[in-house]
Amino acid sequence: MADTLFYCPDILTNPRLPEQESQHCIKVLRMREGDRLTVTDGEGFFYDCSLIEAHPKHCVVSILHQLEEVKKRDYTLHIAFAPTKQMDRNEWFVEKATEIGTDLFTPILSSFSERKEIRRERLEKIAVSAMKQSQQAFLPAIEEMVRLKDFISRPFTGRKFIAHCYDLPRKPLAQTYRKGENALILIGPEGDFSEEEVALATANGFEPVTLGETRLRTETACLVATHTIHVMNI
Repeated sequence: MADTLFYCPDILTNPRLPEQESQHCIKVLRMREGDRLTVTDGEGFFYDCSLIEAHPKHCVVSILHQLEEVKKRDYTLHIAFAPTKQMDRNEWFVEKATEIGTDLFTPILSSFSERKEIRRERLEKIAVSAMKQSQQAFLPAIEEMVRLKDFISRPFTGRKFIAHCYDLPRKPLAQTYRKGENALILIGPEGDFSEEEVALATANGFEPVTLGETRLRTETACLVATHTIHVMNI
């Protein structure tokens, strides 16, 4: 595989690199027609390609052959988090969690949320960049922001956890989660979830957990939860 990975979600039906990918290909890497490049569709496949039309806005590639399908993890990880006020901290988390391995991000709106809206398109660009940098073939999905009370009643096949800081019965995530299980983890805002939200989530099957003895920033808690699940599945 080439050191530089390109992303083209519809490569089988429309083998044109998106504009941002095309600009990187032509203006940064200065690739020319006939050059070889590796492309992923973000769905588990890598493709060995040849550049047949070098254009800074719409590079066209030809698939020479499909590389071996990448085996997906034996578990899925869904992180639902209340975005922080500083957008760069949310971007940092999505970048690092994508590098580690996450399947789905859901921004949630809770009682104490400081940020009421999210730039989904920006987070998607961050995820694409992180997927390519870490040489992965699976792009995590990023949902639109949803209210917590609407989110927690959604069906989920696997274990559901809610991390909070209240002096209520909780178990360390690393001690309750078991290798191979699908996991959905709720992480609250800087002011934590309200006690009513914790009770409501628990009533909907979420297991209360702790991520350690110290109080963590939201983006740190998100990354700790992501890394914990990853390490336990090694």
